[in-house]
Amino acid sequence: MATEGEDGRQSRWISASLSTVVPPKVLKIDHLEETSFTLHWSKAEGMEKVPQRFFISNCIPGTFPLTDVTDDCHKTFSNLHPGTEYTVSVATVLSNGEQSEPVSTTVCTILPAPDQLTVDSVDTTSAAVSWIQPPGLDQTQHHYQISYRCSGTEPHITTTSSPSITLSDLKPATEYSVTVCAVLENGKQSQLVLTTLTTVLPAPDQLTVDSVDTTLAAVSWNQPPGLDQTQHQYQISYHCPGTEPHITTTSSHSITLSDLQGGTQYSVTVCTVLENGKQSELVSITFTTILPAPDQLTVDSVDTTSAAVSWNQPPGLDHTQHQYQISYRCSGTEPHITTTSSHSITLSDLQCATQYSVTVCTVLENGKQSQLVSTTFTTRTCLRELLSKTGLEDHYENKLTLSSVLEINADTTSDELLTTMQSLPGAFLKKLMMANVNARSVKCLTTDQEASYCGIDNLDTDSDTSDVINPLDLITALFLCSDGFLQQEMVQKMSMCQFAVPLLLPNCDTEQSTLMLWALRDIVRKFRPSSQMATKAFVEERVVLSDIPMVSFVRIGESSLSKSQILNKLLSNPQQYHDTFVHHDMECGDITHRISDGLVEISWYLPCGNRNIDMFTKPVAVANLRGDIMSFEKQFSFLCQTSAAVYIFTDDFEADLKVLEGKTTKAELFLVVNSQNKTFRLDTLKKMITNYSINPTNVIVKTTQNDSEFVKTLQSSVGDIIKKSKNRLTIENMADVAHQMGILVDEDRDDCQSARKMADEITRNIKDKIKFKDKQLPLQGQIWKEISQLEKERYRLRKAGDQNIELYKSSLKEKEEELRKKQYKCDMSDAMVSFILGLSGSGAERSYFLKWMRINLDNLSRQNLSALRDRYKDLCQCSPEKKDDIKDLDKQLSDCSLGLEHFLRELGQLYEAACSLPEDSPQRKQMEKLPGLCAQMLLDGFPIELVDGDASNIPLKWTSAVLTRLHNLVDSNSKIRVVTVLGVQSTGKSTLLNTMFGVQFAVSSGRCTRGAFMLLIKVNKELKEELKCDFIMIIDTEGLKSPELAQLDDSHEHDNELATLVIGLSDVTIINIAMENSTEMKDILQIAVHAFMRMKEVGKKPICHFVHQNVSDMSAHDNNMRDRKKLLEQLNEMTQAAARMEKKEDITKFTDVMDYDPDTSSCYIPGLWHGTPPMAPVNAGYSEAVYSFKKTLMKDFRKCQKNDDLTHFLKWTQSLWEAVKFEKFIFSFRNSLVADAYARLCSEYNSWKWAFQKEMYKWMVSAETKISNIGMTDLNPQRSIRDVQNDLLREASKKLSEGEKEIQDNLVKYFKQKDGHVNLVEKYREDFVSSAKTLRKEIENTVKNKLLGTVEINEGMTELNNIKSSQTKTMEKKVLTLLQNCRKKESVLSDDALRKEFENMWKETLSEIHFKGLQRRDVAQNAFLMLRDNLTTRGSYVNKMLVVNSLVDCGRKAFVLESESWWQQAKNTVKHWDPNHHRKKLQDLCDDIIKQCLEFVTQRVKSKTDYHDTHIKELLIIIDKTLQQHTEVKASEECEVSLKLHICGRAAREFQKMHDEFIEVNDPRKCLELSKNKYLTEFKDLFHNRDLCLKKAKDFTKRCLEPAVKDYVTNMIGPDVVDEVKTGKGSEDYSTKWAFQFSILKQLLTEENFEKYTEYINHYERFVKDWLFDQIVQQLSKNNSLEKLEKKHLSEIVKIITYTISNIRETTGFLRDINTFIQNMYCALVEKLVFPEDALDSIMILNTGNTEQFADYLTEFVREMEQSLASKYDHRTDIKERLRSLPFKPQDEMFTSLFGCGKRCPFCGAPCDAGGKEHSKHFIAIHRPKGLNGSKSRYTYRLVTNICSSDVISDLKFIHPLVTGEDGHPYKDYRKYYPDWIITGDPSIKTSDYWKYVMATFNKRIAEVRGASTLPADLPEDWKVLTRDDALKSLKEAFNMK
Repeated sequence: MATEGEDGRQSRWISASLSTVVPPKVLKIDHLEETSFTLHWSKAEGMEKVPQRFFISNCIPGTFPLTDVTDDCHKTFSNLHPGTEYTVSVATVLSNGEQSEPVSTTVCTILPAPDQLTVDSVDTTSAAVSWIQPPGLDQTQHHYQISYRCSGTEPHITTTSSPSITLSDLKPATEYSVTVCAVLENGKQSQLVLTTLTTVLPAPDQLTVDSVDTTLAAVSWNQPPGLDQTQHQYQISYHCPGTEPHITTTSSHSITLSDLQGGTQYSVTVCTVLENGKQSELVSITFTTILPAPDQLTVDSVDTTSAAVSWNQPPGLDHTQHQYQISYRCSGTEPHITTTSSHSITLSDLQCATQYSVTVCTVLENGKQSQLVSTTFTTRTCLRELLSKTGLEDHYENKLTLSSVLEINADTTSDELLTTMQSLPGAFLKKLMMANVNARSVKCLTTDQEASYCGIDNLDTDSDTSDVINPLDLITALFLCSDGFLQQEMVQKMSMCQFAVPLLLPNCDTEQSTLMLWALRDIVRKFRPSSQMATKAFVEERVVLSDIPMVSFVRIGESSLSKSQILNKLLSNPQQYHDTFVHHDMECGDITHRISDGLVEISWYLPCGNRNIDMFTKPVAVANLRGDIMSFEKQFSFLCQTSAAVYIFTDDFEADLKVLEGKTTKAELFLVVNSQNKTFRLDTLKKMITNYSINPTNVIVKTTQNDSEFVKTLQSSVGDIIKKSKNRLTIENMADVAHQMGILVDEDRDDCQSARKMADEITRNIKDKIKFKDKQLPLQGQIWKEISQLEKERYRLRKAGDQNIELYKSSLKEKEEELRKKQYKCDMSDAMVSFILGLSGSGAERSYFLKWMRINLDNLSRQNLSALRDRYKDLCQCSPEKKDDIKDLDKQLSDCSLGLEHFLRELGQLYEAACSLPEDSPQRKQMEKLPGLCAQMLLDGFPIELVDGDASNIPLKWTSAVLTRLHNLVDSNSKIRVVTVLGVQSTGKSTLLNTMFGVQFAVSSGRCTRGAFMLLIKVNKELKEELKCDFIMIIDTEGLKSPELAQLDDSHEHDNELATLVIGLSDVTIINIAMENSTEMKDILQIAVHAFMRMKEVGKKPICHFVHQNVSDMSAHDNNMRDRKKLLEQLNEMTQAAARMEKKEDITKFTDVMDYDPDTSSCYIPGLWHGTPPMAPVNAGYSEAVYSFKKTLMKDFRKCQKNDDLTHFLKWTQSLWEAVKFEKFIFSFRNSLVADAYARLCSEYNSWKWAFQKEMYKWMVSAETKISNIGMTDLNPQRSIRDVQNDLLREASKKLSEGEKEIQDNLVKYFKQKDGHVNLVEKYREDFVSSAKTLRKEIENTVKNKLLGTVEINEGMTELNNIKSSQTKTMEKKVLTLLQNCRKKESVLSDDALRKEFENMWKETLSEIHFKGLQRRDVAQNAFLMLRDNLTTRGSYVNKMLVVNSLVDCGRKAFVLESESWWQQAKNTVKHWDPNHHRKKLQDLCDDIIKQCLEFVTQRVKSKTDYHDTHIKELLIIIDKTLQQHTEVKASEECEVSLKLHICGRAAREFQKMHDEFIEVNDPRKCLELSKNKYLTEFKDLFHNRDLCLKKAKDFTKRCLEPAVKDYVTNMIGPDVVDEVKTGKGSEDYSTKWAFQFSILKQLLTEENFEKYTEYINHYERFVKDWLFDQIVQQLSKNNSLEKLEKKHLSEIVKIITYTISNIRETTGFLRDINTFIQNMYCALVEKLVFPEDALDSIMILNTGNTEQFADYLTEFVREMEQSLASKYDHRTDIKERLRSLPFKPQDEMFTSLFGCGKRCPFCGAPCDAGGKEHSKHFIAIHRPKGLNGSKSRYTYRLVTNICSSDVISDLKFIHPLVTGEDGHPYKDYRKYYPDWIITGDPSIKTSDYWKYVMATFNKRIAEVRGASTLPADLPEDWKVLTRDDALKSLKEAFNMK
């Protein structure tokens, strides 16, 4: 081929060969196998009919090809190599031999896969797999690739040349898929062969039985290997033969099998279980449970010969037949074995007092036994058995104590029937402590529930004696289980009941007897022997010291005579029989003695001096041995040595009486036999007399059945013994005999003996009691009495005369200090050192010491006082006119009296004297432990002197310290109830208390006791809740109108003091009245009525009971109805008389003073003695009546509301005694408890009041907001603003009523509460009720004025708003019209063109609008009209003053009052020594009012609002209110008018300027001109269709929201500032007026600035306002408090705004325009925010934007606004200015609540401290010297030091400015002239030390300020030494601050 050009030229030729034979097409491989395949192809297209053959070539690459020719279109190749690649080509060969190009392809034979893939074995973590080699690969290098995997994991791949492999590290119990393929060297792989296998699930490993119990077995196993990551659990199956298996599962490796049967074999299998349920093989094990032993083997009860043993059934044997084998034995014996199927057994026939061991085991039917369980017990002795039955066993070692017996518990007043033996000891002691003669008759109800008739059929029936006890056994048991002090008290009460008491106490366990010397030592008996009959004198002796002869009665063998019954008849008058000794015929007396045999009882016969009554003319002691002397030889021998005679009762003459053989005896022996007995033989009797050397005359034979003659014979014999006996041994001396015979003596205790030694050391040397007291107890003598008199004189100032009161008081104080110096200069005496040492001993030793001291001192006093008291009694009865002799005897009695109380008084004076020393003084520190010793005495049950009867005073420091230590010793919250008794002496007051409570107040002790004693009784914890107390304090007093004091000058005063004190301290007061003393009763009632009336005055109402003693008639209560009515009439008369004296004319009857019911408040008690003393027992009726009265008291305790602790009792005691020292008994608010209660009430009321005010303020802000928004949001346009105002006023009235009601309800609830001492401030309740009403009125007036003012302001702004709104609408129309016109123009206008168009429209519009501004008002004229309305009710003179004065000219000069009239100046001179005194005070007041008003004007002017008439109205309200509050400075009408003209004139000028500026700023044309650029900008934006959303949102936020939010925060911040100050640090200073006043005075003291003190005194109100404002500023300056409050309210309102935006978007859907959106927002916030109306109007125009976009922008701008305002708040520092600008001024609110009524003391000018505004009386915590006000003496011209709290109790006089009187008026009568004031005396004398210190500090400067004519005061010396600490201490005391 060549290319030819146009010109014919050609290119070079090129050539190529071209075959026309076409090769085959479409080579295809078919039937491909390991060693063969078939090749197919097709003939070439178009050559189908052309003859042709095909040349085939086949070769492995790199080898020579094998060729072949075929006619077919296919060819099968065989015998090929497996897995080998072959190249095959085919060419067409024509018949002419021409051959086409070959076409070729490659093909690879198949590589054979491994054959027969088999899993040979599978384990838990491995598997063996094998296969057969693939065919045809014998000569071919190959290997195998194995892949295996489980679900969810990557396959593991490995290779091997072997036809098998072991797979390891498999997971147990997991299915694996395994594939194997053959792999050639070239990497070619055969097909995969697949199989699956699952590894074996492993069984648990090492199954083990860890433990086996009776019903439990613990089995465990190891986790099977390879299951760490596999979820699995275990199935456990267990069973015993013959039962179904129990199957359970667990995921743990152990399990506890429970509820097994004891002693049973179990097989257990465990297997592993997967989540799919697959289980492993089972592993198994067997175990046998233990046969359980009996459980909790217990000895239930042990008796003397038996014991009850029980156990619980062993667990797991419920269905197994079994029994128990019991074995028991004592040491040295064979065991007793028995069986039972029960769970308990009683072992009998035991030996007493023997230890036994007991074993029990379980036994099955097959004989198998459990382990043994064992225990031991010891059978009881008779004593232990009885103690166990009576519940006293624990007390055999831990003795019963007197305090535990006297403790008030549930049984104290319980009348429940006795049903158990355990209740008998308590019942006996309960009755015995109340001296009930039926005490020995206690028995269980079960023994005699009904009186049954014992017929013939019942004769052979034995009565059950298991629950009965012989009284002697009970008494013996109690004495064995009681400590020495309880034994002593029991003996004392038994002696009063004329019971025989133990002399020798047996212990049948130890077979020891104890001489009860200590127990008997406190018995004192009074009798008159025949030798004293002529003188009628009594002998009073302690029986253990009395050498009264003793005769003893014993028994040998059996006696048909009842020895005890014969003795009772021997000792009893035939007309007055009494069971002194328990005998067979008494209740339970026939019960066999168990422990009381061997008891020796003793009783005494004491003559009364009447031969017709006395059985013996001389005293004799009678001893009675219980039991047979054959068994109690030691006791018999003791009696033989100590008795004058021993009478032996017997009927057993045949007995071997070895006990009488060779008996050495000091006693004469008598034999008493009964000839009436069947066994009596005269010859046997004679033989017995001969054998035992008994004097035949000493044989007494009962020959007749009648006991009377026999008893007379016995009495005659005893009488002869008494006369001739020389063997008289005191019981004290019997101790020596006891020691010789091995008998114990109870006094031999170490602590008793050591205590006695200490007491004897003090008392052994007392020969002359008067000298001893002077030398060893010097502090309580004349010095203490003089101190007491000085104290009272300092309070009463009776001897002051016309002296300077403060100098006089100072001199008294100096004298007292001198006396105290004398006291503490005295060294502590030896006796007091020893006494303190004795008090410092251990508990028991201390109690023994005090008892020994009392015993020894009583013994000493008794030697002298008996004769003195007899002479004293005779003089009083027979010669009452000999007053001097009676006084002399009274002094002798007092001087000769020496008791424990004198030593305790000395302790008190040592402590009080030490308190005068500096606190760090060693002597003072040494005395600090003394109160603790005395407090411990009170806890131990000893009475302590409260009122010193000799000095008629309470050592308050000492008493306070003792009670404080007592408070610390007991639980600090321990509450007490107080019971006191009042009555005439010798009417049984102390006996009544002793009987009622089992205590031991002194009764006829032979000493003269005066004053009041207190004693504590503990209340059991089970009764504390019910009685609301932990202790009962009993106060016993000396007799009122007592003979000792009847002739003394101050008797009535002393009685009044004592009665007022104890009644004031009491929860329950008992007025004790003896029926025979009717005249003295009237005096007592008069005193009591006065005291009750004084208590009512301080809100304390003790419960009162009148106890009438010595009532003989059993029906006295019914028959004395007339007497009760008469008593009530007398009480009413006395109440009226007392009311007149106390100036309480509103009280007309006794029930006005206290709750009194004649029927329930009167108790009638019969006489104490049943018969003639000294042999008379206590009257059972007396004890029962006292018991009944005691139950009434317990009910009273439950009803008592008050439950004070000891600290309150202490405070009350202090306050009462301080008040009692004032002869008028006036209680002041320095009573700390009353002060506390009043402060709490004030604090509560202030919180209620503030809550009410705050709520109303918030409502007021909301209401003002509503009014301000009227017109813009009101949905009802027909409603006028006045309609809204009326609606709001109605709503306000409702809220005010609710708020007032809430306060009144709170007051009711407050006074219903049981704590807080509300009863003490009950009389102030009405003051706070009135204050609440006044508060409501004040708030109501404020609300009305505010609403009216807001309405008027709103109405005043309406015209201006209408003008601006009209202009805005006009401009909006004009702009929109211009916009339409411009858009219609064909060409697009530029901004300059638009501006020109706008300018033209603007000029045109301005020319069309008629601008009319606000009309200027004449403020002065308006103010004048208002001032005239304010003064319209005044006279013509006032109108004339208004007319002649032009308001415009008023107030241009300083306001100065003109001089007063000569008459007023004269009065000022008389009273104040300053003719201008009143004018100066009035000028100060006017200056304060002017300052207050100018501040108001300044705030209004700063608001930059328009003037409104309400401004002048508010000013006039301020002036009127302030003038009304300051009534002490009377302003004349002329002064009032001048002041109002001055203030209104100045205000009018300022308000005129404000008004003019407002008009100028709000000129319509100016305002419109200012908005021109805004209109232009919006016009352009609208024309260019720009989005206005951003701009509108920004403007709305800036111009509307931000001002409104600022106003909201400003409105809300005020109340929060008050809360912040009242609740923040130092808030306690503002809780009450008292606290506030205290904080001011404390700060003044700290700063000690004269100018500030002067300002405080002279300008109190102004000073307080400024001080309070400064305190608030300081408080808010800390921690940015004000900023935090502002940001809190900012955040609060922002949340509301953002929520509103969000809510509008969500609830209203798509809004048409921004205007609607803003309108909805406005409606939602109408009660929260006030938007500026003109700003809102300007934003509401030209709004065409998207509301959604507007809302988004607005939300963002609100957030920015919050941040911006918060930042501004953070950077503002002008706190004062911010506070002054608040509409709610926190400083004004707090001032109003804390300032009070503003009244000031008419004498010293101190401000009133009463809470609330409407209190009926004014009072002050701390008055001040009048010299601080500049008062000076008219004679010396020196400042005066008088303090009105001292003047009002003196005889000084004062000049009243409005009441004529040349000589003045007594300060004591100040209430006539100042009835609203209560000025109390200064009770502590020190509460005015604060102002004394101030006066002393600034004395000269005060005089200098007052001018040359004033000289400094002559200060008392003690004022000059006062320190700042003294002043602060007195301040705290005055305001009751801690």
